[in-house]
Amino acid sequence: MALTREEREQFLAEPHVAALAVASGDGDRAPLSVPIWYEYEAGGDVRILTGRTSRKAELIAAAGRFTLLVDRLEPTVRYVSVEGPVIDTRPATRADLEHVSARYLPAEKVAGYVDFAWENHGEQMVITLRPERWVSSDLGQV
Repeated sequence: MALTREEREQFLAEPHVAALAVASGDGDRAPLSVPIWYEYEAGGDVRILTGRTSRKAELIAAAGRFTLLVDRLEPTVRYVSVEGPVIDTRPATRADLEHVSARYLPAEKVAGYVDFAWENHGEQMVITLRPERWVSSDLGQV
């Protein structure tokens, strides 16, 4: 059964690890699909952080759009997929990294992770997606 707008937005706002998919732009390769942390508030836009020179950043820039898929298996099988255009890109700040990390890590782990990531993951960027197409379902207790 498809989710209502409110249900899908609430579900996407929860801190799930998403699968990001973007066209590879190459007829010999399938679309790139990788796990990623993201930020979303109901009714807003989706933000991801990624390396400025990463393959996914290059492919997103070329395609101008991407898809995120989040799912869970318990207490019911539920998923939300959102696809849309990139509406903004900018250099990431340490505050951006802290904010997204706090969605996924216990509070006592955030500072250590941010210190490590800021020093070791290279220059990051924030990419913002405007939700345009949604696919969602809750399969109930299967």
